[in-house]
Amino acid sequence: MRSLIAYLVCAIVAGGIAFAFAPRDPQTPSDTQLRADRVHINALLNLDKRQVAVGERGTIMLSDDQGRSWQQALVKPQRHVSLTGLVAVSAEQLLAVGHDGLILRSQDAGSTWQEVRFEAEQGEPLLGIWAAGGNRVLAFGSFGKFYQSDDAGLTWNALPLEVDSAHLNGMDGGADGRRMLVGEQGLVLRSSDAGQHWQTLPSFYNGSLFGVVRLSAQRWVTYGMRGHVFVSDNFGDSWEEVKVGNKLPLYGHVLLPNNAGVLIVGAGSSLVRLDGRGRLLEASRQPGLGTLTSAIVIGAQQVLVGGERGVSQGPGVSVAALGK
Repeated sequence: MRSLIAYLVCAIVAGGIAFAFAPRDPQTPSDTQLRADRVHINALLNLDKRQVAVGERGTIMLSDDQGRSWQQALVKPQRHVSLTGLVAVSAEQLLAVGHDGLILRSQDAGSTWQEVRFEAEQGEPLLGIWAAGGNRVLAFGSFGKFYQSDDAGLTWNALPLEVDSAHLNGMDGGADGRRMLVGEQGLVLRSSDAGQHWQTLPSFYNGSLFGVVRLSAQRWVTYGMRGHVFVSDNFGDSWEEVKVGNKLPLYGHVLLPNNAGVLIVGAGSSLVRLDGRGRLLEASRQPGLGTLTSAIVIGAQQVLVGGERGVSQGPGVSVAALGK
C-alpha cells in the first residue's frame, strides 16, 4: 500500500513538472488580466481611449477603461528587462525603451510589440524617449547614449553629445525647435535649432536632474534629487529654485489640462503642483502610494499615477482635489 501511494505521489509531481514546462500558445491581452498594483511601473502614456504602462521585467500593460482594469500586451521576444520610457509617435505607433539598449515598437496602439534594438553585452539602459514631431524620435540614457530615428523608430543612429559620459534622464521641447535635455550632476543642455546644435548651460545645481518640462517657449521647469525644483523664465539663461519643502527625489511629471501647470511626482508618494507660471500651488504626500515615477491625466479630471506599487488612481488624486 505504501509503495502504491509513493508511486501515485511521484506521478502527480512528474505531471506537475511536465505541465509547468510544457510549451503554451501565446496569450492575448484579453485573457491576461493583471493585478496592476503588483507591478513596478516606470512610465505611463495616455491615448485617450487607452492607457499604457511599462515597467519591471519588460511588463507592458493596457487599460481600455481609464485604468480600472489592465491586461498584458504581447511582446516578441519577451526579454524580461526593465522598461523605462514610453512615447506615442501617432495614435497607433508607440515606442518603449529600457535596459540593455532595448527598443520596442508597436503599430497597433500597444496591443503587440516587436523588438527593433537590443544590446545585451553592454547592458547599459536607455532612460527615456521623446517624440520630436513627424517620424523623428530621440532616445537617451546612460553614459551619454543619444539616438535618433527618422522613420518612427524602425532604425536608429547614434548622435554625438559632449556630456562626458553623463547619464541623460529627461527631455522636452516644442515645434519651434527649442529643446532641453537634463541629466546627472546638474547637467542641462539646450538647443534652439531642433537639436542641430546643443549648448551646455552653466551649472546651477550639482545633483541629478530627472526631468524637464516646457511650460512655454521661455518658461521651463526641471526637477530631481532631494526634492529640488527649478524654474527658468528665459529659456535657461537663469534658474530660480522653487522651495517645495520636500527632501525626497522627484522622478516624473504630467502637464495639466488647459495650461493649468504641471504635476510632479516622486518618492514617498510626493506630489508637487506648479501653476502655468511655474509658481508653487501645493506640495503634498498621498499615503499608501509608495515611490511614484510617472503620472497621466485621464478623462476630464482624474490623475493616474504609477510607481513601485503599480498603477493607482489614489485617494483624492484628481486635478480638482489638487487645486484645493
